[in-house]
Amino acid sequence: MPKDAKSAGLEITVTPQPTGFGAEITGADLSRPLEPAALAEIKAAWARHGVVVFPDQPLTLEQLEAFTLQIGPFGHDPYVKPMEGHPNVLEVRREPDEKVTPFGGNWHSDWSFQARPPAATILRSETIPPVGGDTLYCDAASAYDALPEATKDKLAPLRAIHSASKAYGPDSAYSRELHLRAMPIIVSPEAEKTCAHPLVRTHPVTGRKALFISPVYTVGIEGMAPNAADPLLAELYKHLVQDQFIYRHRWRPGMVVIWDNRCTMHNALGGYDGHRRVMHRTTVAGEAPI
Repeated sequence: MPKDAKSAGLEITVTPQPTGFGAEITGADLSRPLEPAALAEIKAAWARHGVVVFPDQPLTLEQLEAFTLQIGPFGHDPYVKPMEGHPNVLEVRREPDEKVTPFGGNWHSDWSFQARPPAATILRSETIPPVGGDTLYCDAASAYDALPEATKDKLAPLRAIHSASKAYGPDSAYSRELHLRAMPIIVSPEAEKTCAHPLVRTHPVTGRKALFISPVYTVGIEGMAPNAADPLLAELYKHLVQDQFIYRHRWRPGMVVIWDNRCTMHNALGGYDGHRRVMHRTTVAGEAPI
């Protein structure tokens, strides 16, 4: 794969990471409607690389919303109160005096407990601390590819059970920390509901298969007792987060990042106690996993 690939006839340049997982895109102005060819190239790069980064994008909230709608219709964000006047934008905020784990600070794929989980999450950096605050991304497609064929055969018929209970249920970690957080998180008995998806998911664009599980939202495997399901899931989680499958993103102010929830997990790191961090987030609706 070339280090730099400029689209024929376009000003957009896509620069992949050495592994091909993650890429930086320059030459696009996300504050304005994109030309069809440019939008198609961006969508193709997002599908191909899983995570795409756009530096130097000073967007207003309205421009972030408009760009999101070019990628696809808004997804539904059930457990964080949106920004006033912007029902599809979440403000991911952590104040200098907060001591709790950062929001999103464990491995997960966004809202995988929904019947139609979001295809994309779009995050724009507003206020970036001088230290810490990186985001880790995991390439769940390459992790699947690296499994032994016998393991792939074992996983093929399995369906994982997803739930928001551990994060947003009445007895969840967030429920005990609401008074310690600047973010308006919502806890609800609705979070106890479950939804089953294929443990191995096929990407609707690339056709690649990926492990579709996460420690935050996967609570079991259909038809399998916990004493059998839990060790299998733990083994897969350990496999997923090996160094060769990880892209570590270091934020700068005014960056826009899009990641593909259908074939990645992510983990928001801390390390910036005493500093404010503010991000603006939207999601793009997805399809039922197959």
